[in-house]
Amino acid sequence: MNASGVSTSSPGPGKVLVTGGSGFLGLEICRQLVARGTQTVSISRRPSDELAELGVRQYQGDLADTTDLTALARAADGCDAVVHTAALAGVSGPSRPYRRVNVTGTLNVIAACRVQGVPTLVHTSTASVVFRPGGLENVDERLPYPRRHLAAYPMTKAKAEQIVLAANGPSLTTVSLRPHLIWGPGDPHFTPALVRTVRRGRLFLPGDGSVLVDGTHVRTAAHAHLLALDRLHAGHPLGGRAYFVAQGEPLPVRSLALLLLAAAGVPARHRAVPRPLVHAVAAGWEAGARLSRRAGTHGPSRFLAAELTHPHWFDLTAARTDLGFVPPVGMADGLAELAGRGGLPAAAQRLLPTRSE
Repeated sequence: MNASGVSTSSPGPGKVLVTGGSGFLGLEICRQLVARGTQTVSISRRPSDELAELGVRQYQGDLADTTDLTALARAADGCDAVVHTAALAGVSGPSRPYRRVNVTGTLNVIAACRVQGVPTLVHTSTASVVFRPGGLENVDERLPYPRRHLAAYPMTKAKAEQIVLAANGPSLTTVSLRPHLIWGPGDPHFTPALVRTVRRGRLFLPGDGSVLVDGTHVRTAAHAHLLALDRLHAGHPLGGRAYFVAQGEPLPVRSLALLLLAAAGVPARHRAVPRPLVHAVAAGWEAGARLSRRAGTHGPSRFLAAELTHPHWFDLTAARTDLGFVPPVGMADGLAELAGRGGLPAAAQRLLPTRSE
């Protein structure tokens, strides 16, 4: 093991393609693959200095462009496995861009695997594919998809996951992982969004913020992908299955938000906003966006309002049993790392759960 808890002697595939390797999770997966000596290739829309420093061979291309998949075919050539992390994420916006990237892009990745004879595909899904009003409390993988999703992102990710799992067979073994609320050093989405919501030291959240949610440190999420790669490469019967991935340390949503803000050096206090007002604003924003044809992916939405007012945490037994999954970094250590030399303020530390020995 190295200092990050990553095995440096790989029992897994010798050459791996990571789609979206320049992204937050994709880059960490590449780091962990390179650290253990795996020949690593990436395909993204833009080149990455970080990947270049790691020695990752890079290809540039649009996975959803069905008129020219040359770069994707070249990137997959000679690979033993593909990790498909590339996606369009967001909480709002019209379905067409999400469908193009998340569904068409996934279909093209599967086609490239078949053409190039790649035997293994690990797909990055999201726990949001099964989210529904009422929330998710200690749910496992037996929970079906909802009849209707609240936003285009979870809807198209659910469709992509179904496509990936249905593609499992003798020539291509597939697994889908469902990390939730990925955070950690370099997070370009979750923590910056929280920082933007703070006004004069106040974090406004619907209700009292007591609903339990679980998140996933980026190293934990990447580690789970490598575990899946290794198990599939070794012939374990995991094909066609999906697995929840998280820290296994659910916290009240206000505590998680305030801890991440404190680690980012932005102290704040929670201020409650009436739930009906939040849902009304979200519905109004969505209606206005449809009328004006706004295409933004991070505006107020019913999906975001529902996630902030309902629990979402998971039974990780399947991942522990089938993948040997144990988070390599805990909440406290991950937050301390994020905070840097000064560490978490004492007031923030009190928000962490007390572990029973």
